[in-house]
Amino acid sequence: MKNSYDIDEYFIKGIEVIYENIIANGINLVYIGKFNHNIIKMFSSMAEEDMKTGAIDLGTKRRVYHTMVEILQNMNRHSDEIADASHVGRGLFMIGKKASNYFIITSNRIKNSNIKSLKDSIEIINNSTLEQLNDLYTNQLRFGKITEKGGAGLGLLDIARKTNKSLQYNFIPINKFYSYFILKVVIDRRKIH
Repeated sequence: MKNSYDIDEYFIKGIEVIYENIIANGINLVYIGKFNHNIIKMFSSMAEEDMKTGAIDLGTKRRVYHTMVEILQNMNRHSDEIADASHVGRGLFMIGKKASNYFIITSNRIKNSNIKSLKDSIEIINNSTLEQLNDLYTNQLRFGKITEKGGAGLGLLDIARKTNKSLQYNFIPINKFYSYFILKVVIDRRKIH
């Protein structure tokens, strides 16, 4: 008997492996595509609904929500791959929960020429205390310049302040012009004071 679908069986096996890995790693939402205001709004609503069903304190809910929105806005504004004439960024977004930690993993293309400055910024953030992060944030608010992409360089600083965790990252080369920038942010249930 012939299959009633026209999908390669190796593709199906691959999907099964991906699905099992996603479930095993606590990921409950995966999205690949364009990031615009409507997508950000949709994810925000989905995450809010998901957190309503769990026994999670309000402070953690706010930090997860705030971090997710900030990351999505950064992907929308700062992706070096422009999807179309409306300047909508493209990328990969995953959110999940393991034990008492929520995590967000994102990936988008970045020009190889921009890697060093981004890596340097992240290392400064990761090597700063919460007090130093607050000072950096305040100084950036007062004296920072608006970039050509419309940001003031506050996104990663704000994420680090809200989570009080190191930003985990990697760059995976695509070709001589671009690499994938992968960012993982962990938000635990501990209250940040």
